[in-house]
Amino acid sequence: MTPADRSGLEAALRAEVDGEVRFDAGSRGAYATDGSNYRQPPIGVVVPRTVEAGARAVSVCARFDTPVLSRGGGTSLAGQSTNTAVVIDWSKYCTGVLSVDPERRTCVVEPGIVLDELNRRLARHKLQFGPKPSTHSHCALGGMIGNNSCGASAQAYGKTVDNVRRLEILTYDGQRAWVGPTPPDERERIIAGGGRLAEIYAGLDRIATEYLADIRRGYPKIPRRVSGYNLDSLLPENGFDVAKALVGSEGTLVTVLRAELDLVPVPAHQSLLVLGYDDICAAADDVPRLLEHCNPTQLEALDGRMAQLMREEGAFLDSLAVLPEGDSWLMVQYSGDSQEDVDAQAHALLHALGREERDPDVAFSDDPEREQKMLKAREAGLGVTARPPDDRETWEGWEDSAVPPERLGDYLRDLKDLFAEFDYDHPSLYGHFGQGCVHTRIPFDLRTADGVAVFRRFAERAADLVSSYGGSLSGEHGDGQSRGELLTRMFGQRLVTAFGELKALFDPGNRMNPGKVVHPNPVDGQLRLGPAWRPATPATHFGFPEDEHSFKRAVMRCVGIGNCRGHTGGVMCPSYRATMEEEHSTRGRARLLFEMLGGHPDSVVEDGWRSTAVHDALDLCLACKGCKSDCPTGVDMATLKAEFLSHHYAGRARPMAHYSMGWLPLWARLSRTAPRLVNSALHAPGLAGLGKRLAGVDPAREAPVFAEESFVQWWRSRDRPEPDPADPRTVVLWPDTFSTYFHPAIARSAVRVLEDAGFRVAVPTEPVCCGLTWISTGQLATAKKVLTRTLRVLRPYLEAGTPVIGLEPSCTAVFRADAPELMPGDQDVQRLAGQVRTFAEHLVHHAPDDWQPPRLARQATVQTHCHQHAVMKSDADRELMRRAHLDAEVLDEGCCGLAGNFGFERGHHEVSLAVGELGVLPAVRAAAPDSLVLADGFSCRTQIEQGATGRRALHLAEALAFALDGNLPSDRPERLAVRPAEPSRTAGWATAALVAALAAGTAAAVSGRRRPGRCA
Repeated sequence: MTPADRSGLEAALRAEVDGEVRFDAGSRGAYATDGSNYRQPPIGVVVPRTVEAGARAVSVCARFDTPVLSRGGGTSLAGQSTNTAVVIDWSKYCTGVLSVDPERRTCVVEPGIVLDELNRRLARHKLQFGPKPSTHSHCALGGMIGNNSCGASAQAYGKTVDNVRRLEILTYDGQRAWVGPTPPDERERIIAGGGRLAEIYAGLDRIATEYLADIRRGYPKIPRRVSGYNLDSLLPENGFDVAKALVGSEGTLVTVLRAELDLVPVPAHQSLLVLGYDDICAAADDVPRLLEHCNPTQLEALDGRMAQLMREEGAFLDSLAVLPEGDSWLMVQYSGDSQEDVDAQAHALLHALGREERDPDVAFSDDPEREQKMLKAREAGLGVTARPPDDRETWEGWEDSAVPPERLGDYLRDLKDLFAEFDYDHPSLYGHFGQGCVHTRIPFDLRTADGVAVFRRFAERAADLVSSYGGSLSGEHGDGQSRGELLTRMFGQRLVTAFGELKALFDPGNRMNPGKVVHPNPVDGQLRLGPAWRPATPATHFGFPEDEHSFKRAVMRCVGIGNCRGHTGGVMCPSYRATMEEEHSTRGRARLLFEMLGGHPDSVVEDGWRSTAVHDALDLCLACKGCKSDCPTGVDMATLKAEFLSHHYAGRARPMAHYSMGWLPLWARLSRTAPRLVNSALHAPGLAGLGKRLAGVDPAREAPVFAEESFVQWWRSRDRPEPDPADPRTVVLWPDTFSTYFHPAIARSAVRVLEDAGFRVAVPTEPVCCGLTWISTGQLATAKKVLTRTLRVLRPYLEAGTPVIGLEPSCTAVFRADAPELMPGDQDVQRLAGQVRTFAEHLVHHAPDDWQPPRLARQATVQTHCHQHAVMKSDADRELMRRAHLDAEVLDEGCCGLAGNFGFERGHHEVSLAVGELGVLPAVRAAAPDSLVLADGFSCRTQIEQGATGRRALHLAEALAFALDGNLPSDRPERLAVRPAEPSRTAGWATAALVAALAAGTAAAVSGRRRPGRCA
């Protein structure tokens, strides 16, 4: 496409389509790949505001003869969601549930709605959409229809194709229609009517008739045949169902505008039986026997290799803890109308197998929470196997083959032999064994010519192997580019010719997602890496010790799973949840950083660290670190952002916010000279607004108030001898900037509680800082200097092994995670990382056995700081609250939205509050008046206070200190908290007047000095 054509297309789309039209580098980079091995930067991206606008976008593209690719969650593993085309992203606006018919158990939806959101809206009807892939939190229904998605629940409910009733479709040349089952008389009526629709139906009738015997003979009779087009749905015995024939066509035939879906009742009761086996092949051998004796909702498998990876990664350990003995497991879930019914089904199976519930290789549960723990281990498969602890790169490419369940054990043995022949070690094998579907990720070498050639030979051999078993190349993820070229090996040339005729019937110009399924690009073409990939290997400030000391490897942690596009639960990714923009997801940002490294002739980011596109995508990253823990592969976008900012602004001026808030610890120390005057100036009419503009602070934000007496000043006034660092009772209470200069009552409370527990508290009185604010603004050289000075001050305690207690979670997280990555060779940093503890960790794990926290006996709404969620976790806090008799509701509502300097920076206020309103702020408003609101993070407390909640949050240390004094007030117990008071309006006006007078006097003096010179 010439630049002129591209420009004309963009202009036409902008003029005619009600939507967001993006041809910029940032958008193209964010959509350049999906969850597969492939990469094709799009021509542009259209985000339609309505379904009609999406249809109009297709029409405009057809006028310019431009390829089109519909996209939902973008998680496809076979390359069907990446193409050199105009991408139409339906997931932001086209998310409607247009109707629900509870009696008929159907609904009509738009293509962009996410599965979990659809099921949430259906919950009041006690209905759900049956298929549930592991990406249920972020996969769109349009994508599920395009891929013919399945998931574990397909054991009971079938594939997506089995749950689609009708589709409203649009062909590339503009034919629009609702399609579904079509009896002969209706076909005759359509064909008699003439026109393009008649042409399509006549062609479908011809293909079904001409290839009828081939279809009946050539399609595997297995539950998980997803490969190829669904020509079998056109057979007379299947009702000539055009909708089902189009399901799984991966956007290569039509655009799906709306869908009528069949629904199923939400199970009233469930139970789970887990059976242990010596190895995964033995587990597979037992599947037919299990299916003879039961009809489960799910029959899933997990092997010992995945369990080993989880243990090595320290992931899902609570899930592994509830599994029975064995080195591989089958998980059998039952559903029914009563608990007695589902329990009886499980025990009947055990009886038939000659096993008992008390056997060590059997685990049974009818407790939903325990069941979810067990199933979470299986659902986490892709993330766990994508980035093994040995740092091998594993890839899709043969990740969802399927065979008849009765032949599964033998197939796995042959597949393992094939792995060994190609020296692919022993990849984990798991999946939907009840339907013969096997998942795995394989350590293909996709960087060298020899490695890519071996990858291709393996794919061909594996295709022949699964075909010899009467199986399917794909049992869930579709063909796309990974398997499109291999379809002849499964179906034979004649049926693949029929696929081509179907494609030509709907899309004669090959403009709908070209190069996938039919006339496919080669399995080893358009690779995300490939032998010609030569990315930059830049020097960095962070050491990236867990990524082979490579920024590139850290970026490549993202494999496109897309959990960062989830709408609820966890922390990741707050900016995506607020904006619904791909480039504001962890995945989208990782894609842009990958493009920034270059290495391909068509890399869309060409200006490296100076890239405005990358900067803009990272600008709304809250640096919450939620992705560090919530991303299945551990992408740490906060660290990547800090590294990027350090290079982006190297040698040039930074935004004023980097100086005002990035250097906050310095300004806070300087405030000690006149804290009242500083506070008055920061809140004075007129003057405060001017100060915010100069400092890069959003005008809607109120400046925090400095305490008149800092914590360190209070500590010095106690005039007590410093404890011996070697005394086992000694602890260092870390005087972070926020607890020292803004909320010193928290640190004082911590001292009281620690001393009550028998500890001797030491506090550094020399200036110290963790460097957090310099790190978050990318001033990494300064951060290293600050940390180096801090380490010198702490050295006696580090040498003695004295515990360092952190009160501010973000500062504690720096010592645990950021500092070791920034200064990986510094032994004192390593010592500090091992000695730093949260307040709760120290009291729970190291307080004397005879000490108990004071009894609070209250309800509490608790917001965990994002950095604590990501780095330290909150297990100790939960235990400490339990011991203090707090009935704590620990929120799972994500980030509060303030996130340090982020929410204060100009231009971020709207997104900051939008993030807070997604869950945290409404939850605080809903808290009972007599309950405690707890938030250990300064950012969280500030957002709660400034977010119109009517409440003020306490630190856990404050709540415990109050309890030492006796009963808390029955209404709004936070009234006991001591916080710096805002200066009075009189003081503010006086300060403003004083500054104005000084400014006028200065101007007059300058004018007076200049006047004689002008007269001379």
